[in-house]
Amino acid sequence: MGAPGPAGRRFESFAAFYPHYIHEHSNRTCRRIHVVGSALALVVLATAAATRNPWWLPAMPVVGYGFAWAGHFFFEKNRPATFRYPLWSLMGDWRMFFETVSGRRRF
Repeated sequence: MGAPGPAGRRFESFAAFYPHYIHEHSNRTCRRIHVVGSALALVVLATAAATRNPWWLPAMPVVGYGFAWAGHFFFEKNRPATFRYPLWSLMGDWRMFFETVSGRRRF
């Protein structure tokens, strides 16, 4: 069974969830902050790999989610999807990130 959606509806797949995820990110500033947070999380990952120091890795979710949640609380004015759909939300973050950096979604 899928994760519960709006008004008790259940999402049966990530494909069904993703339009809801995008709707929850309609504010352009919120989307921009998400992209910056995801990019910084990748910088932290690269730093951990370059220095061969795994102590950098715990900073990845702090940076990524910190930026994303700030975008939701201060600009989007909604509750982050992570709280209801943690795995699909993480997948949505990266899909939205790659759509944005590839030019398929407005930054």
